Amino acid sequence: MNDLPNAPAPTAILEAAIYVDDLDKAEEFYGRLLGLEQFQRVDNRHAFFRVGSSVLLVFNPDKTELPPSNPRLPVPPHGARGPGHVCLVLERDQFQAMRERLESAGTPIDTEFDWPNGARSLYVRDPAGNSVEFAEAWLWD
Repeated sequence: MNDLPNAPAPTAILEAAIYVDDLDKAEEFYGRLLGLEQFQRVDNRHAFFRVGSSVLLVFNPDKTELPPSNPRLPVPPHGARGPGHVCLVLERDQFQAMRERLESAGTPIDTEFDWPNGARSLYVRDPAGNSVEFAEAWLWD
């Protein structure tokens, strides 16, 4: 690896993807329940949500595993099967309200705890079984 040319390291994650079998349920969970702004939906292929300056891409893997149909957007086929994971940022004083909202909607809490460094995390499952974590932004500091 020492013979590779130098290049700058990326500075942030622009987007993250999870895969679901029902986009309508995902829209309900991520849009209505979590309050994320949905800015795009294409048929039964995907729904995109803003998360601060990043984007959560929610894909139907049955559609994203197919070759691209638009030559102007040659995104290679991709996808995953089975539960994935995404972590969303909350401030400590927002956890109680989010927990109450999730529980009121019938979404069970998997677990909630403080990490050894003191950062708080709360875990639930979306309708497709993906692990959705809420954590304080300084978890990895």
